[in-house]
Amino acid sequence: MAHKANKANSEWRGWRAAAEEALYGADGFYRRPEGPAGHFRTSVHASPLFAAAVARLLCRLDEALGRPPGLDFVDLGAGRGELAAGVLGALPPDVGARVRVHAVEIADRPEGLDPRIAWRDAPPERITGLLFANEWLDNVPVEVAEADSDGVRRRVLVREDGTERLGDPVAGAAAEWLARWWPLPGEGLPTEGLRAEIGLPRDAAWADAVATVDRGLAVAVDYAHHAAARPPFGTLTGFRAGRETTPVPDGSCDITAHVALDACALPGARLLTQRAALHALGITGARPALALASTDPAGYVRALARAGAAAELTAPGGLGDFGWLLQPVGLTDASLAGLLVDVPDHEEQ
Repeated sequence: MAHKANKANSEWRGWRAAAEEALYGADGFYRRPEGPAGHFRTSVHASPLFAAAVARLLCRLDEALGRPPGLDFVDLGAGRGELAAGVLGALPPDVGARVRVHAVEIADRPEGLDPRIAWRDAPPERITGLLFANEWLDNVPVEVAEADSDGVRRRVLVREDGTERLGDPVAGAAAEWLARWWPLPGEGLPTEGLRAEIGLPRDAAWADAVATVDRGLAVAVDYAHHAAARPPFGTLTGFRAGRETTPVPDGSCDITAHVALDACALPGARLLTQRAALHALGITGARPALALASTDPAGYVRALARAGAAAELTAPGGLGDFGWLLQPVGLTDASLAGLLVDVPDHEEQ
């Protein structure tokens, strides 16, 4: 629940403006030289199997597009280019010779990055291929709403030190978004203190990203929740040096909140879990046959390590529960189905 201010060291602002400056301002968290990997671990950092799976998806998309002479791969929110470099390194030579890799990030280009990777602060205007946003939408800042003692949802205001108070009632398009995508519980149930993150800026950011794709596929991968199970007290949090921490908008930590991917989805989209997506791309945690240990001990150890990494990427209660939002552009239903084959209905969200 929001609490009264006890310090007067900064102005009151909504969480969207405060987080925008803390993350992306001149001295913001995402402009630091260590990059996101210095503070938290994503699927990209967990194992090179993730980049290999994305490369496999790009190859399948290449076939669905008829093997165009120029194939784009856009890594949106590229960090220090880890995914872009991993995908480029995992592509077969015939695809690698045609691919144009774009890493999109506000920070400066890191030293030693493969010169074939273009470093940009915005996606290309016209893409034929795959736009991939791994843990990007959760860092698009949003307003936070909290219900007061009368059940009125008010905008949460915050100071630079993290102190909060309630502001004016949420109105207009933001109130309409809450009513549709994150309503309060039914009549008679307590509502005071219940919180929600208003996802309108993320819906708009995702629509703008998808609009850059002429033909191909846009994919968002993130911490996610859906209409049937919104978290009652929201998900706003911070990360610093590998640990979850109180979100303080002073530039010292990451500020993030889970994403209502169902609200972001445009017509024709498909939602599924990371576990289902990676299984369909050949990444499973199945252990190698024990017989391999006697015929090829080194191969068995490698296969066992691969299985362990795959298990982490697909684990229930962990990375496997991440949401994947697939947004096709100019693809037939048959082509889309062929990109992620054999996904059981119960694995979709």
